[in-house]
Amino acid sequence: MSIIIEFVIIPLGEKSLSKYVAQVVKLLEEKKVKYQLTPMGTIIEVSSLRDGLKIIEEAHEMMFKLGTDRVATTIRIDDRRDKERVMEDKVKSVFEKLRGEQKLEY
Repeated sequence: MSIIIEFVIIPLGEKSLSKYVAQVVKLLEEKKVKYQLTPMGTIIEVSSLRDGLKIIEEAHEMMFKLGTDRVATTIRIDDRRDKERVMEDKVKSVFEKLRGEQKLEY
């Protein structure tokens, strides 16, 4: 069973977040977590909710170790238990539906 979690960690008061994001990506790679970096957040695919929340907690705490005094973290969880799927399946499903529909004329 795969759980897909999107999270955003923002060290408040910082203008550029790339150095913080880079450290989170290093953490995900060390833990061998499947992830997708987007312009506005990070998506991970994990085998359990507990595993995902533990990783996000580590990333959240890392911000303080990197010197920030305040952190805001947002988490969205997709926990579907009726069938197995991975994050690529969700995107593939949308594109299949797009290809199957006729173009609308304006």
